[in-house]
Amino acid sequence: MSSEQALTGYLEEAASWDADRVAQSARAAAVAWRVAAAGWLCALASIAALALLVPLKRVEPYLIRVDNTTGVVDLVPLYSGHASLGQAVSRYFLAHYITVCEGFDYSLAQSDYEECGAFNSARLNQALYASWNRANPSSPLNVHKDGSSESVRIESVSFFDRASGGADLAQVRFARTEHEGDAVPGRVTHWIASIEYRYGKPPDDPRIRTWNPLGFEVLDLRIEPEVIGAAPESAGR
Repeated sequence: MSSEQALTGYLEEAASWDADRVAQSARAAAVAWRVAAAGWLCALASIAALALLVPLKRVEPYLIRVDNTTGVVDLVPLYSGHASLGQAVSRYFLAHYITVCEGFDYSLAQSDYEECGAFNSARLNQALYASWNRANPSSPLNVHKDGSSESVRIESVSFFDRASGGADLAQVRFARTEHEGDAVPGRVTHWIASIEYRYGKPPDDPRIRTWNPLGFEVLDLRIEPEVIGAAPESAGR
């Protein structure tokens, strides 16, 4: 019996050893699966993070423009098709205002004078009247009575934000070309117009409203030559 008991004890110990080996293998397999799952989760998280960062890392092309006459270098703004409507409308009004008010054609003088006044504040209209008065020797009506004219080409429109958050300041760079009586282009000068503007109540006069339907109003205007030595220009023109 002692030998049988010893054999039974041996067999029980062997079975217990096998059970421990099987349990250990199961635990190792479970740990391995957990590690593999954690690795897959990390890989997926990394892929997702890269996918989210892709839109933030892109190349933005830009164009630098050098004026052949003045040598002034500026950055040409690129229109992406997503500009706010307000800025697009203001850009149009600013460019149109400078084109109408700073150019001169004797055949269109009366209409341009009235249209320019449709955008001006009362103070600027007083300056415009004084500038155009025939009693003023520098009035364009006197300067261009020989049939000469001036045309305007808008070069750029830039907007500036105030510290208070308002966005009602702009700078318009433009070139003015003199034309003699035979319409041959003459001297070209370059100017910078600093404009403070706002949108107010649309005008009640139907005729004025055809020019300015949104109540765009220029509150302050300062025009300076872009090239040192160019003759200064009156703000009322």
